[in-house]
Amino acid sequence: MLRWLGYAVGVKLPARYNDWALHDATSKHWRARFVLQRSIGIAPLCAVWLLLPGSIWLRLSLVLMAALVAYFYSCAYMEESVEHRLGRQGFPHHTGRRIRAEAAEAKNAEATARYLARYRTPSEG
Repeated sequence: MLRWLGYAVGVKLPARYNDWALHDATSKHWRARFVLQRSIGIAPLCAVWLLLPGSIWLRLSLVLMAALVAYFYSCAYMEESVEHRLGRQGFPHHTGRRIRAEAAEAKNAEATARYLARYRTPSEG
C-alpha cells in the first residue's frame, strides 16, 4: 500500500514492478487510474483547506475551485505525465502511446470484421 501511495505521487518503483507500471499506463482503464492517482495528491491539500478559518461555504468553494483546477491541468497533460512516468521506470519514449495505439487498432479491426460479417453480403465484398 505504501509503495502504491508513493507511486501515485511520483516515486519511481523498483525495476521488478516495471510490468505493473506498464500495465498501469496502458490498461483499458488507464485514464481512471490516472485520475485516482492524482486524487491522492489533491486530497491532503483539500483537507488542509477545509481546516482554514472562515465560513464552511467559503472553505468548500475554495476546495471545489482548487480541485477543479488541479483536475483540469492533470487531465490536460495526462498522456504526457504517463509517458514521463514510464520513462522514469526505464521504458523508451512513447512506449505507452504505442501500446495503447496497437490495442485500439486491434479493437477497431475486430469491430470492423464483425460489422463486415454481419452487414455485408458475399457479393458486395
